[in-house]
Amino acid sequence: MDTYTHGHAEPVLQSHRWRTAANSAAYLLPSLRPGLDLLDVGCGPGTITVDLAALVAPGRVVGLDVSPDPLAEARGLAERAGVAVTFEVGDAYALAEPDDAFDVVHAHQVLQHLTDPVAALRELARVCRPGGVIAVRDVDYAATTWFPADPGLDRWLSLYSKVARRNAAEPDAGRRLLSWARAAGLRDVVPSTSSWCFATPADRQWWGESWAGRATASAFAEQAVSYGLADADELAGIAAAWLRWAAADEGWLGMLHGELLIRVP
Repeated sequence: MDTYTHGHAEPVLQSHRWRTAANSAAYLLPSLRPGLDLLDVGCGPGTITVDLAALVAPGRVVGLDVSPDPLAEARGLAERAGVAVTFEVGDAYALAEPDDAFDVVHAHQVLQHLTDPVAALRELARVCRPGGVIAVRDVDYAATTWFPADPGLDRWLSLYSKVARRNAAEPDAGRRLLSWARAAGLRDVVPSTSSWCFATPADRQWWGESWAGRATASAFAEQAVSYGLADADELAGIAAAWLRWAAADEGWLGMLHGELLIRVP
């Protein structure tokens, strides 16, 4: 059974709410048009889903998440935006939809958390119509870089990778997406990369406080302790490092993401 490394604590959802189609799915947007049916797997609080729904309306849009926890918030967001989206709990390995149900299947930051991303890609392809597109995007944690240097952030990156791999997940998924698509038998693939950059005072404060919170009060923190990989004092030190970085006038952080647009035959 898969274990979601982040969980759905408030500091995690704080991060997820920042995501939009513009900053997290720009590579997909040229493929969208009104009337397409779209499935968003791993929708979380629905910020990307609602943006995508506005672009494909009046097409049918379904947002799925493995947990019911963020879905009430997602439904409220869709209602306020005036777009029609159905939000449901679902399993990326066993989607409830029939074959060829959607023109677009989107999964943002999902495959990195799965024990069998190849099987999930095959399932996404099953529900995608011939000629439709699968869009996947995942971070590559090992390629994350920042300034100024801080041993606490070095420890954060090492610890995060250890926790994720203890969960049989892949924190450096971005560089592996193409290989997973090939293993799933998907050949018509356009790979790309994009990045997030946090360097303005507002962005640093938001991102630093989010990760400081995750370091001490999230599933990641709980797993780090239960797996014997860190203790509360060490996690508090990581949180302090994030706050130091956020307060630094010269603070800068970049996160690289791999992306694939996969055309289904």
